[in-house]
Amino acid sequence: MGFFNALKDILGGEKCPACGTPGARRSGSEIRCLNPVCQYFNPSFAPSAGSPQPPQQTSQQQGRPSGWSSSPASTPSGSGSSQSGSAPAGSVTIQYRNFQGQAKTFYADARSLHREKNHIKATVAPKGQQISLSRDRIQNLQEVERQMPQRVEAGQDWPNKKERQVLSYHKKHGTTSPLYEKIRAKYPKW
Repeated sequence: MGFFNALKDILGGEKCPACGTPGARRSGSEIRCLNPVCQYFNPSFAPSAGSPQPPQQTSQQQGRPSGWSSSPASTPSGSGSSQSGSAPAGSVTIQYRNFQGQAKTFYADARSLHREKNHIKATVAPKGQQISLSRDRIQNLQEVERQMPQRVEAGQDWPNKKERQVLSYHKKHGTTSPLYEKIRAKYPKW
Protein backbone atom coordinates (compact mmCIF):
# COMPACT_ATOMS: atom_id res chain seq x y z
CA MET A 1 0.00 0.00 0.00
CA GLY A 2 2.95 2.36 0.65
CA PHE A 3 4.03 2.23 -3.00
CA PHE A 4 0.59 3.27 -4.23
CA ASN A 5 0.36 6.12 -1.71
CA ALA A 6 3.77 7.38 -2.85
CA LEU A 7 2.71 7.13 -6.50
CA LYS A 8 -0.56 8.93 -5.72
CA ASP A 9 1.31 11.70 -3.93
CA ILE A 10 3.76 12.14 -6.80
CA LEU A 11 1.12 12.16 -9.51
CA GLY A 12 -1.74 13.77 -7.66
CA GLY A 13 -0.11 15.74 -4.85
CA GLU A 14 -0.38 19.48 -4.63
CA LYS A 15 1.95 21.86 -6.45
CA CYS A 16 4.91 23.36 -4.62
CA PRO A 17 4.27 27.06 -3.94
CA ALA A 18 7.90 27.98 -4.72
CA CYS A 19 8.67 26.07 -7.92
CA GLY A 20 5.31 24.62 -9.04
CA THR A 21 6.50 21.01 -9.15
CA PRO A 22 3.57 18.60 -8.67
CA GLY A 23 3.80 16.09 -5.84
CA ALA A 24 4.74 18.40 -2.98
CA ARG A 25 3.52 17.42 0.49
CA ARG A 26 2.43 19.71 3.28
CA SER A 27 2.74 18.47 6.85
CA GLY A 28 1.73 21.15 9.28
CA SER A 29 3.60 24.30 8.36
CA GLU A 30 6.39 22.39 6.57
CA ILE A 31 6.37 21.91 2.80
CA ARG A 32 8.38 19.07 1.27
CA CYS A 33 9.11 19.21 -2.46
CA LEU A 34 10.51 16.67 -4.93
CA ASN A 35 12.49 19.18 -6.99
CA PRO A 36 16.18 19.16 -5.92
CA VAL A 37 16.66 22.85 -6.85
CA CYS A 38 13.68 23.99 -4.77
CA GLN A 39 14.12 25.69 -1.39
CA TYR A 40 11.62 23.22 0.10
CA PHE A 41 13.46 20.12 -1.19
CA ASN A 42 13.84 17.38 1.39
CA PRO A 43 16.27 14.53 0.48
CA SER A 44 14.44 12.07 2.73
CA PHE A 45 11.25 12.78 0.75
CA ALA A 46 12.90 12.20 -2.66
CA PRO A 47 11.40 9.25 -4.58
CA SER A 48 13.44 6.10 -5.04
CA ALA A 49 15.05 5.24 -8.37
CA GLY A 50 12.14 2.92 -9.30
CA SER A 51 9.35 5.47 -8.94
CA PRO A 52 8.57 8.16 -11.53
CA GLN A 53 10.40 11.46 -11.11
CA PRO A 54 9.23 14.90 -12.15
CA PRO A 55 11.12 16.54 -15.00
CA GLN A 56 14.02 18.67 -13.82
CA GLN A 57 14.58 22.05 -15.37
CA THR A 58 18.04 23.14 -16.45
CA SER A 59 19.24 26.71 -16.66
CA GLN A 60 19.55 26.51 -20.46
CA GLN A 61 15.97 25.28 -20.96
CA GLN A 62 13.43 27.53 -22.71
CA GLY A 63 16.09 29.93 -24.03
CA ARG A 64 17.26 31.16 -20.64
CA PRO A 65 20.50 33.11 -20.62
CA SER A 66 23.33 31.19 -18.99
CA GLY A 67 23.78 31.81 -15.29
CA TRP A 68 20.07 32.33 -14.66
CA SER A 69 18.48 29.49 -12.77
CA SER A 70 14.92 28.85 -11.76
CA SER A 71 15.77 28.76 -8.07
CA PRO A 72 13.28 30.56 -5.88
CA ALA A 73 16.00 32.58 -4.14
CA SER A 74 15.79 35.17 -6.93
CA THR A 75 12.66 37.16 -7.60
CA PRO A 76 10.69 35.70 -10.52
CA SER A 77 9.99 38.09 -13.36
CA GLY A 78 6.91 40.11 -12.86
CA SER A 79 6.16 38.77 -9.39
CA GLY A 80 5.83 42.23 -7.93
CA SER A 81 7.38 41.19 -4.65
CA SER A 82 10.26 43.17 -3.30
CA GLN A 83 12.59 40.43 -2.08
CA SER A 84 16.19 41.33 -1.54
CA GLY A 85 17.49 38.80 -4.10
CA SER A 86 20.37 40.12 -6.15
CA ALA A 87 20.35 40.20 -9.92
CA PRO A 88 22.61 37.79 -11.82
CA ALA A 89 25.91 39.14 -13.16
CA GLY A 90 25.58 40.99 -16.47
CA SER A 91 21.99 41.97 -15.81
CA VAL A 92 20.07 45.10 -14.94
CA THR A 93 17.18 45.48 -12.51
CA ILE A 94 14.13 47.21 -14.00
CA GLN A 95 11.58 48.76 -11.64
CA TYR A 96 8.28 48.98 -13.53
CA ARG A 97 4.74 50.14 -12.69
CA ASN A 98 2.21 48.43 -14.96
CA PHE A 99 -1.05 49.88 -16.27
CA GLN A 100 -2.88 48.59 -13.17
CA GLY A 101 -0.52 50.53 -10.91
CA GLN A 102 1.26 47.41 -9.58
CA ALA A 103 5.00 47.69 -8.94
CA LYS A 104 6.98 44.98 -10.75
CA THR A 105 10.68 44.12 -10.67
CA PHE A 106 12.34 42.51 -13.69
CA TYR A 107 15.90 41.21 -14.01
CA ALA A 108 16.95 41.68 -17.63
CA ASP A 109 20.03 40.57 -19.53
CA ALA A 110 21.94 43.80 -20.19
CA ARG A 111 23.03 42.61 -23.66
CA SER A 112 19.41 42.10 -24.75
CA LEU A 113 18.23 45.65 -24.01
CA HIS A 114 17.22 47.71 -27.01
CA ARG A 115 14.84 50.56 -27.68
CA GLU A 116 11.97 50.52 -30.14
CA LYS A 117 10.26 53.90 -30.28
CA ASN A 118 8.79 54.50 -26.78
CA HIS A 119 9.45 50.96 -25.53
CA ILE A 120 12.44 49.04 -24.26
CA LYS A 121 12.64 45.36 -25.16
CA ALA A 122 14.55 43.00 -22.92
CA THR A 123 15.05 39.31 -22.16
CA VAL A 124 14.08 38.74 -18.53
CA ALA A 125 14.80 36.10 -15.90
CA PRO A 126 13.99 33.36 -15.03
CA LYS A 127 12.47 31.99 -18.26
CA GLY A 128 14.35 34.10 -20.78
CA GLN A 129 11.18 35.63 -22.22
CA GLN A 130 11.43 38.80 -24.27
CA ILE A 131 9.16 41.54 -22.99
CA SER A 132 8.40 45.08 -24.08
CA LEU A 133 8.20 47.79 -21.42
CA SER A 134 6.87 51.32 -21.90
CA ARG A 135 9.56 53.89 -21.12
CA ASP A 136 6.93 56.08 -19.42
CA ARG A 137 6.35 53.42 -16.74
CA ILE A 138 9.95 52.42 -15.99
CA GLN A 139 10.76 53.88 -12.57
CA ASN A 140 14.57 53.71 -12.96
CA LEU A 141 14.75 54.74 -16.63
CA GLN A 142 18.11 56.56 -16.40
CA GLU A 143 19.79 53.50 -14.86
CA VAL A 144 18.34 51.20 -17.53
CA GLU A 145 19.31 53.52 -20.39
CA ARG A 146 22.88 53.74 -19.07
CA GLN A 147 23.13 49.95 -19.49
CA MET A 148 21.84 50.06 -23.07
CA PRO A 149 24.13 50.46 -26.07
CA GLN A 150 23.81 54.14 -27.05
CA ARG A 151 22.85 54.90 -30.64
CA VAL A 152 22.17 58.61 -30.12
CA GLU A 153 23.74 61.18 -27.82
CA ALA A 154 22.09 61.92 -24.49
CA GLY A 155 19.25 64.40 -24.96
CA GLN A 156 19.36 64.10 -28.76
CA ASP A 157 16.19 63.21 -30.67
CA TRP A 158 16.00 59.91 -32.50
CA PRO A 159 16.15 59.90 -36.31
CA ASN A 160 12.79 60.38 -37.96
CA LYS A 161 11.26 57.68 -40.15
CA LYS A 162 12.97 58.78 -43.38
CA GLU A 163 16.37 59.17 -41.70
CA ARG A 164 16.08 55.69 -40.16
CA GLN A 165 15.13 54.27 -43.54
CA VAL A 166 18.20 55.82 -45.24
CA LEU A 167 20.51 54.73 -42.41
CA SER A 168 19.17 51.17 -42.45
CA TYR A 169 19.30 50.85 -46.24
CA HIS A 170 22.92 51.96 -46.59
CA LYS A 171 24.04 49.96 -43.57
CA LYS A 172 22.39 46.82 -44.96
CA HIS A 173 23.78 47.23 -48.49
CA GLY A 174 27.15 48.69 -47.55
CA THR A 175 26.63 51.72 -49.82
CA THR A 176 26.75 55.46 -49.30
CA SER A 177 25.18 58.66 -50.62
CA PRO A 178 25.43 62.39 -49.83
CA LEU A 179 22.18 62.20 -47.84
CA TYR A 180 23.47 59.18 -45.91
CA GLU A 181 26.73 60.98 -45.06
CA LYS A 182 24.77 64.03 -43.87
CA ILE A 183 22.56 61.87 -41.62
CA ARG A 184 25.59 59.87 -40.37
CA ALA A 185 27.24 63.14 -39.31
CA LYS A 186 24.14 63.86 -37.25
CA TYR A 187 23.99 60.29 -35.76
CA PRO A 188 27.56 58.92 -35.78
CA LYS A 189 26.85 55.92 -33.54
CA TRP A 190 23.91 54.61 -35.57
